[in-house]
Amino acid sequence: MARGQGFSTAAIGKVGPTLLFDHTDRGKNTIVIDDSTGGKTGVPLSDEMKDALTKAGLPLATPSRGDNAKAGDAKTPGTTVANVAQQVYMADVATKVVLPMFKARNKPFVLVFWSRDPDGSQHNTGDSLNTITPGINGPTSMAGIKNADNNLAQLRKALGDLGLADSTNIIVSSDHGFSTISKESKTSPSAKIAYDDTPKDFLPMGFLAIDLAKALNLPLYDPNDKNAKVADNAHPKAGNGVLGQDPAKPDVVIATNGGSDLIYLPNKDKKLADRIVKALLEQDYVSGLFVDDKLGKFAGTLPMSNLNLKGKAVTPNPSIVVNFRSWSSGCEIPTNCSVQIADTVLRQGQGMHGSFSRGDTFNFTAAIGPDFKSGYVDALPVSNADVGMTAAQLLGLRAPNNGGLIGRVMSEALPNGIVPKMADGTISSKPAANGLRTVLKFQRVLSTRYFDVAGFPGRTLGLEAEGGKQKTAGK
Repeated sequence: MARGQGFSTAAIGKVGPTLLFDHTDRGKNTIVIDDSTGGKTGVPLSDEMKDALTKAGLPLATPSRGDNAKAGDAKTPGTTVANVAQQVYMADVATKVVLPMFKARNKPFVLVFWSRDPDGSQHNTGDSLNTITPGINGPTSMAGIKNADNNLAQLRKALGDLGLADSTNIIVSSDHGFSTISKESKTSPSAKIAYDDTPKDFLPMGFLAIDLAKALNLPLYDPNDKNAKVADNAHPKAGNGVLGQDPAKPDVVIATNGGSDLIYLPNKDKKLADRIVKALLEQDYVSGLFVDDKLGKFAGTLPMSNLNLKGKAVTPNPSIVVNFRSWSSGCEIPTNCSVQIADTVLRQGQGMHGSFSRGDTFNFTAAIGPDFKSGYVDALPVSNADVGMTAAQLLGLRAPNNGGLIGRVMSEALPNGIVPKMADGTISSKPAANGLRTVLKFQRVLSTRYFDVAGFPGRTLGLEAEGGKQKTAGK
């Protein structure tokens, strides 16, 4: 939107999300710097950028992550260093090349700096191999936070040195919270099998696919291995699985998603959905199930429409969303030491997100600049959709609505802005035969709903068990 109105625009940071901010332009007008810059697959640099980088003494290619990219395995710890070298380069490009260039153009600008840290260092942390403490709160994660903090300080100093600080708004926003991975289960059949790459009694990669294959008595094939059949003492390479007699026409498809998994039923079989739900309700690693409205209602589950997951996307809608169990490892602020079962190649003690834990949904946002209140703590819920809508309004841009989920302007954070009223809400399913109920808690501001936490009470961090507080590990 900004580029279309003649603004100077740039996106710098982690490969993938960085380009998405202006993926149709492919670097013709918007400056794009990410991991691939200077490589065969990178977005091309303009001659203007090449000259400016050279004059600033900066290379035309982004350095690699180095040891920060090392995830390790069950016997080898992951990284113990933050993503410093790569992000120093990106911060230097932003402060020594892009911002001075934008200053010289004397036009409004939008710069996105997408910091891989602390996300990258928390995912791959090597501080806590196969144990949940310190988990994502070890020295590597702290170094990742410090790394992001240093980048922000450098950006703010550059704005000050260029005389742009008083006319520039800065918004810092995380896209999710973070949790330490646990691979422990007392009920999973997959955890009772010995694997070459998984510690004894731990859940393997693809545990949900293995367990459902056993419960449904269906063959399991690996879509990441040319649909090869998964042996009895093996697991799918990436955790994804297709179940059925013919892998080309599966009855069930399972896609791993970290703190949750997605199940697809290509044949829309309601009886099969019922069998799957009953099997999932027996597993201690499950905490909350959401089922496609078209498949009907199932005790213990909520319809996916409650999550706004029923829409008109061209990608297939999942049939069942499986949320995994989460809890606190016992620190003063529970959401700062959340732990979750995760279906991922990463190991117990490393970091993951994607569950409905309050540790994952509780994000961080801060803003400073001429268009924001000073020293104001916003008690209302805010989402990343709201951040985008607020930035658009501050820049005088109008976004075309594509559907109804558009976010709201954070009017309460703006000088003389309206402070809208907030309301809380809870939706509960009917109990399953074993008493489990999926509960969803949300907040509402105007017509916008914000989902806080969901799952089986007592099995999701932030969702207390009925009749008392949720227990922490060991207490």
